[in-house]
Amino acid sequence: MSRKLVIFGNGIGMALDHTHFSLSNALADVWGMQEVLNDTQKKLIEKSVGQKGSPSGEEQLDTLHLAVTACTTLNNISQGRVHWLSEDGKEFPIMVSRYIHKVATKLHNYDGRLPDNFIEKLVGFVKDTKSHIATLNYDKLIYSSFIENDIFNGYGGYLIDGMLDAGFDADNLERLYDRDFGYYLHLHGSPLFINSGAIIKKMSRDNLTINDERIGRHIVLTHVKHKPEVIAASEVLSTYWGYLRFSLSEVEEIILFGYSGLDEHLNELIKPYTKKVKVRIVEWDGAGSKASRENFWKQEFGNNITLVHKSNILEFREW
Repeated sequence: MSRKLVIFGNGIGMALDHTHFSLSNALADVWGMQEVLNDTQKKLIEKSVGQKGSPSGEEQLDTLHLAVTACTTLNNISQGRVHWLSEDGKEFPIMVSRYIHKVATKLHNYDGRLPDNFIEKLVGFVKDTKSHIATLNYDKLIYSSFIENDIFNGYGGYLIDGMLDAGFDADNLERLYDRDFGYYLHLHGSPLFINSGAIIKKMSRDNLTINDERIGRHIVLTHVKHKPEVIAASEVLSTYWGYLRFSLSEVEEIILFGYSGLDEHLNELIKPYTKKVKVRIVEWDGAGSKASRENFWKQEFGNNITLVHKSNILEFREW
């Protein structure tokens, strides 16, 4: 069995619907929903990011993360009737978490579908090889397609993500009883993951709506330099990243699909394996000239890379 690791970036959604899967659009759309943030909360976020209106991307989320961290620290050290923060400051971390969760929900809840022939080829490849799949986005495009094509079946599927009916447990990912399944790793989490007491469960896709007030904390949506901190704070995310290292150790090829290459945390994890494992990058040709992009990827991962440039990455079939 020739097992590979495919890491899907945000480019897969952008290739299908650039408007819906644009992070800046999702941040602005949720900002405009009156029931999500009141005027005082918006002003606090504006002061944090240093601009009027909604954050426009990960760069603005840098200072927002720092503000949340500061408020969380002050909440933790304050005691009794004397508190460092106002009531709005006390609630700031929860309010930002709610906003971020609803942005991820907005990105996730898309009714469109990937092309049938794209999914048929990908599903066949996964069933034949039990190759690992990792995602860096919050959309349900691949996930729903895999459910519909019987990729998942609890502990007996072609792939598992550790989320069983009883909830998430890192032990659920261990291969026992001669199993040889691959892994489906939600590297940046999912708005479907919520805490029910001490148990982390996965909501039904149909139950996730923008108006749902169950807020999970297992989502990576921040500036790249803060991602390791967010991952370490979540049992689910830290487990997935641990299994990503294991997955890298047993594959013969890494396929980066629709990934910009700007996540330094991910690149540093991949680099030690690239001397022995081939890396194939499938990306939109609008990202830059092929020569400049090859130079970029070689600087990241060395010469053992193959770049596939396409005007539409969803036309790719050579898994």
